[in-house]
Amino acid sequence: MSIELVDKLTELLKQVTGFIYPNEIQIHWTLLIVVYPYITGLVAGAFILASLVKVFNVKEVQPTYRLAMLTALAFLIVAPLPLLLHLGHPERSYEIFLTPNLSSAMAMFGFVYAWYLMLVLLLEIWFEYRKDMVLWGKTEKFPMNWFYKILSLFSTDISEKAVAFDKKAVKAITIVGIPSAFILHGYVGFIFGSVKANPWWSSVLIPIVFLFSAIVSGIAIVLLLYMIITTSRGKQIDMKCLDRVASFLLYAVIVDFSLEVLDFIHRLYESEESITIITTMVLNKLSISLIVMQILLGMLLPLGILIIVKIFRFNQELRKLLYFVSAIMIQIGIFSTRWNVVIGGQMFSKSFRGLLTYKMEIFGLEGLLMAVFLLILPFLILTVLLKVLPPWGKNNETNTT
Repeated sequence: MSIELVDKLTELLKQVTGFIYPNEIQIHWTLLIVVYPYITGLVAGAFILASLVKVFNVKEVQPTYRLAMLTALAFLIVAPLPLLLHLGHPERSYEIFLTPNLSSAMAMFGFVYAWYLMLVLLLEIWFEYRKDMVLWGKTEKFPMNWFYKILSLFSTDISEKAVAFDKKAVKAITIVGIPSAFILHGYVGFIFGSVKANPWWSSVLIPIVFLFSAIVSGIAIVLLLYMIITTSRGKQIDMKCLDRVASFLLYAVIVDFSLEVLDFIHRLYESEESITIITTMVLNKLSISLIVMQILLGMLLPLGILIIVKIFRFNQELRKLLYFVSAIMIQIGIFSTRWNVVIGGQMFSKSFRGLLTYKMEIFGLEGLLMAVFLLILPFLILTVLLKVLPPWGKNNETNTT
């Protein structure tokens, strides 16, 4: 045995508490697998918020509709990157389309992703912006005029009949998109929940908890972006819209929190042989990320703030501040939830007698810097999308279609 191998094994053993089998000495799903469900959750949540306008006719949140769609697209473009970087041979990922394995939930992600991106999200955005792109193709200077003509597929019909068809198409696609968004993120929870050998993941509530936490994070990120972008443009924030979005955020947080409490009570009620090691893990390894960041900072505190704002009618500036702070804390809490599920589920041994400590890398394909880059990249893409397809129109006017 080489000296380098001995040193590496010694370093790994320093992270072990109690008894761990030799083949369990390393955590295989690292920070990138935490980033992946977090990003897909933002996609699903943003789309659900957008669907409130077209399907449920909630007019108050109309100012956030196009922003929510573009936000979902920006994050969806980045969604597969954490998985590709985690693969040993990402250049072979295309083979899942050539040799589909219908029995593999992991392999089916490629088809779910392609369906949601190509046939749902892009189509809805195209029909929503088609009339605008036709007009921009006539009014913009070269080369942007040709760019919009190509994007509109050289469409020229902006008659009332054509625009009415666009609106019907958007509504129909949105109706199809709602279950598609559920499948996109719900299957991530399904993957974890179906691992019966792991008591931290093996729960029928995991897919549902993942789904509602996704809705929470998506609504919160759109609320944040709407406040930041509107203020940066020198425009007034529509308080009716902001209050309505915050109300939906409050309802989603209440449901999500109730489901997480129910899952926790269910685990305690079962009291299987794993309850001892899970309790030790929660109180030691995950005490900060779960108790402080997920439950206290990311759930109870913003929930309390949103309830107080709902009961007491504070002035607009104070409401804006409280909404902003709550949305940021919710993002911290949801990311901590993903961390606790992915990393926490790999910390205890199959013998239920030992715990590992996850040592995060800084550099490398699965290090901290790469994870931060992947979290920043959607915002860079969104910046480009907002320039190309401004939700407020080319004349800096808020769109009301």
